Amino acid sequence: MRLILISAVLLLISSCKQGSQAPAVDHIPMELRFNRFDKTFFALDTQQIEKGLTQLEKESPGFYYDYMNYILGTSGNPTDTTTQRASTVFLRTYRTVYDSLAADFENIDLLKKEIKKAHQYLSYYFPTFKPGPIWFYMGPFDAPGVAVLKEGVAIGIHQYAGRNFFAYQSPDIQNLFPSYISRRFESAYIVPTLVKAITEDLFPDQSSGKPLIEQMIEKGKYWYLSRLILPNTADSLITGFTTAQLDWCTENEGLIWTHLIRSDELQTLNPVLIQNYLGEAPFTQGLSQEYSPGNIGQWIGWRIVENYTNKNPAIIPAELMQKSAAEILEKAKYKPR
Repeated sequence: MRLILISAVLLLISSCKQGSQAPAVDHIPMELRFNRFDKTFFALDTQQIEKGLTQLEKESPGFYYDYMNYILGTSGNPTDTTTQRASTVFLRTYRTVYDSLAADFENIDLLKKEIKKAHQYLSYYFPTFKPGPIWFYMGPFDAPGVAVLKEGVAIGIHQYAGRNFFAYQSPDIQNLFPSYISRRFESAYIVPTLVKAITEDLFPDQSSGKPLIEQMIEKGKYWYLSRLILPNTADSLITGFTTAQLDWCTENEGLIWTHLIRSDELQTLNPVLIQNYLGEAPFTQGLSQEYSPGNIGQWIGWRIVENYTNKNPAIIPAELMQKSAAEILEKAKYKPR
């Protein structure tokens, strides 16, 4: 319960001024099915694993094989000894981890409300969007925190146990997820990450291989959508930046843009340079090591998109996502000070 309460408090104290301008969506019908696959799976008796898996297959047909195939890497056939062995090993290996975080996810009523409201906004802006079931699961630490399925989405609670969770402190996990990443393993990031995954599924990013500036703008569109869909959520939760990093970006927006122009890297196709501005990192090479965040290019892309939409207020989100980065850049007239 502690993690979910923290999530609610963070969202409340860091709500943005745009929240008062957000459209009303409470009238939009939204019946979501929430499934606790994690509870059912960890309730299995390893002494009767075939029986348990057979029952689980019947109870969760929409997720069971996705979990078995892509998370545990098995066929999922309950009679398959490899499936039985993989399930048993995982249950025994992660039992302590699951037991340590299960209490924090025992009552997820507030989280359900946040997810429902996000889906109402998704339906408001994208009327053809058809929400599916929400599956909560426990996976190995390298399994995704949020994954879009053929129907619905899956939320991996193993990536939202709190930044100080004991398992995240191990050398192996720190190598996989350094502290600048694992600090975001808080439940407050669940809904922003879910929205990001859904919007990227609705509008797949096709900017790979294009110049840096085009990738920046295309990726900036997703944060623009997140701001619409999560009007009362802090920018720090949408971007993953710390408050200090966001403040630095805001205060030095002109400096960042000037650096990009003077370095003559906006049109680069060099993957190393693109990674410097659009990849996960503790800071951006060439800018402040103390205050600049990694992925600063997406933030600039977001600002360009905001400038464009401010000058073109009649454009709807679905149309925006179809606009080329070149047109957005030209019409945004982006000149930060």
